[in-house]
Amino acid sequence: MQTIVELKNVTKEFQQKKAVNDVSFSIKQGEMVAILGANGAGKTTTMRMMLGLMKPTRGTVSLFQKDSKHKEVLERVGGMLQEVSVMDSLKVKELIQLIQSYYQHPLELSSLLELTGLHEEEWNKRTEKLSGGQKRRLNFALALAGNPDLLFLDEPTVGMDVTARENFWRKIKELNKQGKTILFTTHYLQEADEVAERIIMINKGEVVGDGTPEHLKGKLTKPRVRFQEKISYPIDFYRTLPFVAEVQKEKETVTLVATNADQLLKEIFDRQLNIHHIEVKLGRLEEVFSQLMEDTKEVDSNEHLLDAK
Repeated sequence: MQTIVELKNVTKEFQQKKAVNDVSFSIKQGEMVAILGANGAGKTTTMRMMLGLMKPTRGTVSLFQKDSKHKEVLERVGGMLQEVSVMDSLKVKELIQLIQSYYQHPLELSSLLELTGLHEEEWNKRTEKLSGGQKRRLNFALALAGNPDLLFLDEPTVGMDVTARENFWRKIKELNKQGKTILFTTHYLQEADEVAERIIMINKGEVVGDGTPEHLKGKLTKPRVRFQEKISYPIDFYRTLPFVAEVQKEKETVTLVATNADQLLKEIFDRQLNIHHIEVKLGRLEEVFSQLMEDTKEVDSNEHLLDAK
């Protein structure tokens, strides 16, 4: 697969403070990638450098093997930034048509309506008369207007209710199935877990994790063995089982956090517990995020100790 995005040793400094520190990664055509990080971690700065809105202090950013400001690149890229702002004094239709005119193969208006959830009656509204939700849908339409091959989305579902978020990601998945490369930031970990096929985690301007959700969870979390009881066992009984780190019990549903799921299952079968509907699940993405943040804190603490010495 062709490499669409490539960052090599990218650093961005603001008044000698590193917002992004020596970041390197590449993204291939058709990938759906989430960039995760706490507020101020550097994810939005990284995205802005990829879009060519900021210049790296050091390192290189390339899209489609060219500089991000190259005309051919701009014609293949769309972006929806976190800030909701549109040009005033224009009708929605006029603004969209203006943006479409910059591209050789823009998306048809009917397709934009369907993908973005904009209603026909909104097309003749002046942009300053739109509500916050309508402006976000318009920003999404502007990002898609040029029918881009690469789409950047910075916290796209902030302020959306559950139903609106589900509809939004269903449409994004449709675009991804068409072969479009999607790169987005979000602070909704469950959203990233359900939507992204790859997650890049950033903390204090550095990449601290990169892989599929399953890989990250399998590497950095404890699996869970869940089952239904046919007869009730005391919670203390489960705590005495080997390879059990934690016990969660709600009515007849029991979840055992395991240090070794295979060995715990063998123990359960050897004891012939009166249970059914057994399943093994990986840990949650929240645990991965917390673990990676904690590991970074420990490194920082050790570095400070060395500096003090």
